[in-house]
Amino acid sequence: MRCKALKLSKEEFIFLYKKMLEIRRFEEKIVELYALGKIPGVAHPYIGEEAVAVGVCSALKNDDYILSNHRGHGHSIAKGVPSKYILAELLGKETGVCRGIGGSMHSTYLETGVLFSTAIVGGNIPIGTGVGLAISIKKADNVVVCFFGDGAANTGAFHEGINLAALWKLPVIFVCENNAYAVSTHVSKATSAKNIADRGIAYNIPGKIVDGMDVLAVRQAALEAVERARKKEGPTLLECKTYRYKGHGMYDIGLTYRTKGEIEEWIKKCCIIRLREKMLNENIATDTELNEVDKAVEAIVEDAIKFADESNFPSWELMTKRLYV
Repeated sequence: MRCKALKLSKEEFIFLYKKMLEIRRFEEKIVELYALGKIPGVAHPYIGEEAVAVGVCSALKNDDYILSNHRGHGHSIAKGVPSKYILAELLGKETGVCRGIGGSMHSTYLETGVLFSTAIVGGNIPIGTGVGLAISIKKADNVVVCFFGDGAANTGAFHEGINLAALWKLPVIFVCENNAYAVSTHVSKATSAKNIADRGIAYNIPGKIVDGMDVLAVRQAALEAVERARKKEGPTLLECKTYRYKGHGMYDIGLTYRTKGEIEEWIKKCCIIRLREKMLNENIATDTELNEVDKAVEAIVEDAIKFADESNFPSWELMTKRLYV
C-alpha cells in the first residue's frame, strides 16, 4: 500500500525547516552547557539526525503517541514539547518535563503525546506494543511511534515486541534510527542482516529503508506507515539511515572509532542545508525569509536558556517524595 504523496505548502516547508533547526540549535547549546558543567548526569546529542524526528512527527496528530530513548531531546521537540521545559529538565530544574528529577533520558510530556523515554536500549519497544494494544482495545484512532537505534534492533525486546505487534495488527510504527554505531560498534560488526528493515519479512510486516537525511522522504514514509496503522492493517518497520555528527554521549568526541573523513562526508548530507537549498532552488522561500526563521529559532533557544537558568531546583519535599527505600 502506498498513500498519495501530499504536496506541501510553503508554510509546511518552513515548519519542517524551523523545527529541524530548533533541534540543531538546542542540541548545540546543550553540548556547550555540558562542557561548562551545567548539565548533571549524561546526555546524548541528536545533531545530524533531525530529519528523522521531524519527518516522522510531522506525520502525526497531537494526540498520537511517541516513545523515545536515551537520545530523545529531538523527538520531544519534534512532537511539540517546548524547548524550555526540556532544557530545564536537563539542568535539573523543577520546571522541567519531569520536574528536574528525570534528567536527559526520561522525557515525558503527555500534553503532546510524549509518553516515555528510556535509557534502556530496546526497552521502549515492548512498551510501544503495549500502547498499541491499549489503543486497539479502546478502538481508538491513535497510533504510537517507537524510536530506537540500530543497537536496539539486536535485543530480544525488538523481536518480541514487533512479533506481538504484527501478530495482533497493532497501530505501531517502529522507527529504527540507524546512525551506523551502537556506542562505538559499527552496525556491520554487530548485525548480520544487510538492512534492519529486512527483518520486517520475518514478521510479515512492511520493512522500509528511508534516507534519514531527507526530511521529506522520512515524512512520506511515515505518512504511509501511519495510514496503514489507522486502517488497522498493523505495524510498519522503518529503517532511517542517518548519522550522528557528535560522539555517542557528551563525554565522547567520536573520533576513536570513526575517521574525520567519514564524519565530513555525512556532514555534507546535512538535512537542514538540504531542505534550505531545495526551498531556495525551487523558489519556495527566499533567503531573507529563511534568515528570519533562523533568528526566530535563536530567540527560542535563548528564551529556553533564560527560563531554565531562572527556574528553581526541586524542593527537598518533592525529591524525598519520589525516593523509596
